[in-house]
Parts: sequence; structure tokens; C-alpha cells
Amino acid sequence: MDDDLRERIEREAEKHALLNAVKHESDADVGAIMGPLMGDNPAFREHGDQIPGVVGGVVGRVNDLAYAEKRERLEELAPEELAEIEAEDEGDDHDLPDLPRAEEYDEVRMRCAPNPNGPWHVGHARMPAVIGTYKERYDGWFCVRFDDTDPETKRPDLEAYDAILEDLDYLGFEPDATFKASDRLDIYYDHARKLIDMGGAYTCSCSGEEFSELKNSGEACPHREKDVETVLEEFEDMIAGVYDSGEMVLRVKTDIEHKNPALRDWVGFRMIDTPHPREEAEEYRCWPMLDFQSAIDDHVVDVTHIIRGIDLQDSAKRQGFLYDYFGWEYPEVIHWGHVQIDAYDVKMSTSTIAELIDEGGLDGWDDPRAPTLKSLRRRGIRGEAIVDAMVGLGTSTSDVDLAMSSIYANNRDLIDEETDRRFLVRDGSEVPLGGSPPDEANPPLHPNHEDRGVREIPAGDAVLLEPDDLPQREERIWLKGLGCFQYTRDTLQYTGEDIDVVRKGEVDVVHWVPAAESVPVRMRTMTGDVSGRAEPEVAALEPDEMVQFERVGFARIDGTDGTDGTLAYYAHP
Repeated sequence: MDDDLRERIEREAEKHALLNAVKHESDADVGAIMGPLMGDNPAFREHGDQIPGVVGGVVGRVNDLAYAEKRERLEELAPEELAEIEAEDEGDDHDLPDLPRAEEYDEVRMRCAPNPNGPWHVGHARMPAVIGTYKERYDGWFCVRFDDTDPETKRPDLEAYDAILEDLDYLGFEPDATFKASDRLDIYYDHARKLIDMGGAYTCSCSGEEFSELKNSGEACPHREKDVETVLEEFEDMIAGVYDSGEMVLRVKTDIEHKNPALRDWVGFRMIDTPHPREEAEEYRCWPMLDFQSAIDDHVVDVTHIIRGIDLQDSAKRQGFLYDYFGWEYPEVIHWGHVQIDAYDVKMSTSTIAELIDEGGLDGWDDPRAPTLKSLRRRGIRGEAIVDAMVGLGTSTSDVDLAMSSIYANNRDLIDEETDRRFLVRDGSEVPLGGSPPDEANPPLHPNHEDRGVREIPAGDAVLLEPDDLPQREERIWLKGLGCFQYTRDTLQYTGEDIDVVRKGEVDVVHWVPAAESVPVRMRTMTGDVSGRAEPEVAALEPDEMVQFERVGFARIDGTDGTDGTLAYYAHP
């Protein structure tokens, strides 16, 4: 093969490798690109026995690139093909692109792997929303695996296990299986022993600083060439708890000169003196690092597709060394960018929220100011509304912004037709009525459903209006359900005019409540509690009922406020 031909093959192979990698947001696969490569270049066929060797080298170089670098290079080589891929990802029938190679598996199997350090914040909903949607599309399988093998820096919260499952149920999904990694230490130990027998791991007593210097300079650790028997013996001592924290680790042997230092001989197991909070796991001291634990579990439960943040690309590469040692096929990987959510003053961080709760800055995980699923649930926002918004973000590798208004719009579509209307006046100003108005107003429970009937709101001698609704002198207003009034001599005088004055745009329509017979309401919102008074029948509403306070917004009735009033949680406009 002459140099010109080799150069042509390498150029075409690079393009096809990049197309394969960018389309599936994973590493390129030699087998997957050979067909398209040869189909586009019939002249290569007579050299078919030599081409895989050339292509393999190109694919290796492409796979060493970060996703952003792959995309940038593909844009240089084949901008039209890149545009086609991105147009396909938008999807005509689905918000989510098809899973790569899904048709090649007997069953699509995925996992949701939360760290149980607290209930889920809103951003956490993206993973189960997407995984659950893919499960339904492919009639697949997914599990929840609690990655709880770090009892020190990411210490599990015992209440979080059930809290997360409750959040998952709220979103509308039920896992096919649930695991706790802290129950599976023996599985990880067994695989570590097999890896040691292969010569793929060694025990290391270097300090973190010492090894970092060696790693960064591409020098081998002096413990790297220990014999297998010594490594096995020292690993068993790790399991038995002979060593203290930081005294000994088990390293996975990779390439000490790899161009990415983060992949060089990474830690598979370490010693932790802090007992695990779960009684079943409190005796363990030798704990796997997440990359080791997750890699083994993904294979053991036959995961076919992994979705993870684009910042975790190195995890896939570290785990790839383990899969190569054991001769396993690595799952398909989709990397996506972070989701940013507006509308909250509180940072979208489990540890930050927990700290605020401990300090009294938040009343709990369901405080309306907290950016948590429990908060949204208590406010009356349905899980389906969140799932639809998250799925609508797709699986882009770019960071994406989610406006809470999109969740609110989804929820409004779900609840509007079934939610009755009521009046609530906040910070009301009392105004007397005059001119013999009707004794009672009978606005409909729902403007689109006359069959539901009407409300019975006594007018009394005075009404409460919101401050912004107070009319100017001699100005007319329409008290909803009651009639037209003119503000004269500090009194609202009933005029008896019909609804035509509203239709002609001559008067504003405002809501109101009777001053004497209205009932107190405390409404919790994202910006603090709001006090008001509502029409009398609100006092009889049951907890979990949704209402639309007209001209205010939707709210969920929570119960009593601890006095004689009703407690409500504001959902959205």
C-alpha cells in the first residue's frame, strides 16, 4: 500500500469514525464503520485485508479525543453530515433520539444510580425521566442502584433510600429491580481478586502526593511490579481492616504513560475508617471507588446503555480498562451536558439544601423555596409535568437551560380542566357596599363546565379587594359574579348595569371576598408566606385538592394552618 492510498484511507476512516462517535455520543467502533467506509469507497476493496489495520489506528486516535473535540473536527471534515446528524437528533416523532444499537440487544437495560445523600432536587429528575421513557419506548428494563460505597465524603443518609424511591414513584416510574452497592462488597472483592490474578492490579502504600508526582511524570510506582501472591495477601489484609485510612490502596494497572494522567493506574479500592451508616455495612473498611464498583455492577446486571454527564467521560475510559481485562463488551454510552434550572435562589445541590435545613433556613425538603421534587409535589405539580419537560431537553452534550415555566405550563395543561375556581384576596382592603346589590354571588365552579354548578358567596355589607384593584373615585368596576359598582364616597355603589359594560371594555373585572364571612388562608410560596382571605367554601376543601385562585394562580390545599385558617401551597400562575 503506497503512502497516497494510506493517506486517503486514513482521511476517510477519520471522517467515518467521527460520524460514528458523534452520532452515538460514544467511542467509535471499527466494525460499525467498515461497511459505510467501504461502501463510499469501492476502490478500497481490493486492499480489504490491509484496511482494518489502518482503520484501527485511526479509530484509536479519534477515541482519545473529548466529545467536543470530535464534533469540532467533524465540522471541519464533513459539515453537511454533522448537520444531518444533529437534525436527526431533534427527532420528528420523539423528543429523545433513538438509543444506539438498541436493535442489536435482546433487551435494552439501563440503570439509575443515585447517591443516597438526600432526596432528589429538581435536576435529578432528568435521569429517571429519560431512562423511564426509554424503557417504555423499547419495552426494556431499568434498575435503581444506590451508589453508597463512600461512607465518608459522600456519606449516605439512611432516610434518603426510601425518599428517592418515593421521588421516583412521584415521577411515575417503578424500577424493575433495586440494589444497594453496600450490600454487594463481596462481588467487588471477588472481581478484584480475579483482576489481581491477571496481573491487572497492585497494592500501593505511596502517599497521595508521592503517587501524584510519579503519575504526572509518567513514572511507574515502585509497588507496580509486586508479585501476585503479595498483592493478594495485602488485599486480603485490606479487606480484614488491617490498614488504616490512607495507608494502602489497590490500583488498577493501566498505562502509566497514557497521555491523560487521570487514566494512569487509578485507585480501585481504598481504606476508610468511618463506619458506614447502614448497620449491614458498618463493619467494612475496604471500599471500592465508584469507577470500579459501577463498572462491575453494570456488567453483572447486563446494562446495555449508560447515560452520564459529559464531565464523566474519563469514567468510561477508566472502566474500559477493567472491561478489557475481563474481556467484556462495554455498554453503549450517551454523554449529556448539565441542566441549569432558573427560578430558585437556593443552589441546586443536595448538600447545600441539607445544610440550609439544618440551619433553619428552610423548613424541610418540601419547603416551597427548596428546589426539590418533594417541594414540587407538595405544591401540587404532577410528576408527569416534570418528566415531559425533562424529556423535552433531549440528550444534547451541551449544557441546557430549563425554565420552570415549562414545567408550570405542562402542569397547567394537566390540571386546568379539572380544577375548580375560587376567590382569594391578599392583603385585602375593606370597602362597604351600597345601592342594594344582590345578597349572593354565584360564579361557576369552572367556566368551561356548567354541570359542576356554582359557588355560593354571600356579599354582606362590605367586601375585601386587593390593593391594586381599588378603583379611583367615580370609577366603575365589575365584582366578578356580583355585578357593576361605582366607587363613590368611599363606598362601592351598585349600578345594576349588565355584563355588556364588561364586553365593551368599559370596566375592569376584579375578584373579591366578603369582609365578614371570608375565611383566613396562609399560602406558602417560593418567595415567602402570603396571608389572605378566601370565599367561605374554601374552608371545607380537603387536603390535596387543587384550586385555582382566580387572578392569583393554582394552589394545592394542604390542610389547616395550625389556627382556624386554611394552609395552601402555591403551584404556579
